[in-house]
Amino acid sequence: MFVDQLRLLYTGLSRLALTQPTGLSQQILQRTGVKNTFGNAAPVPTVTPVRSMTINQMHRHYFKKVRHTKSNMERQPQMKAIVLKTLIKKPKKPNSANRKCVRVRLSTGREVTAYIPGIGHNLQEHHMVLVQGGRLKDCPGVKHKVIRGKYDCAHVKKDVNM
Repeated sequence: MFVDQLRLLYTGLSRLALTQPTGLSQQILQRTGVKNTFGNAAPVPTVTPVRSMTINQMHRHYFKKVRHTKSNMERQPQMKAIVLKTLIKKPKKPNSANRKCVRVRLSTGREVTAYIPGIGHNLQEHHMVLVQGGRLKDCPGVKHKVIRGKYDCAHVKKDVNM
């Protein structure tokens, strides 16, 4: 008897359908073979199956991760900056080279390290450059790039030996 009542609960009957007989609940009771206990007998115990989430599921589903931007550009594609000093950075373990970088002060006042792409550069202290976001994978802490050919940073010189 109790198993049949649980089967009724899981087939989608609501608490109202179990306590008050309607046409639909009468049909379901007849199909499942459960005797009608709505008359003088004791009422059917109503247990609504509540499926609660685990803490892991709630953490995965409800707390969306906010993605923080790695650059200090404040959602601007490029920003003007002043060169504070030129640096030579060494890349991480499997690579070996000398990466030419500059320490710059952005127009917002923040200081960042920016990579100078291409072969050779003419940057010195107090030069004005245009900086964009984009990290250098093998150098830790370098998350910006200097745009060549803008302000005081010259274009890459064409190699005449090729």
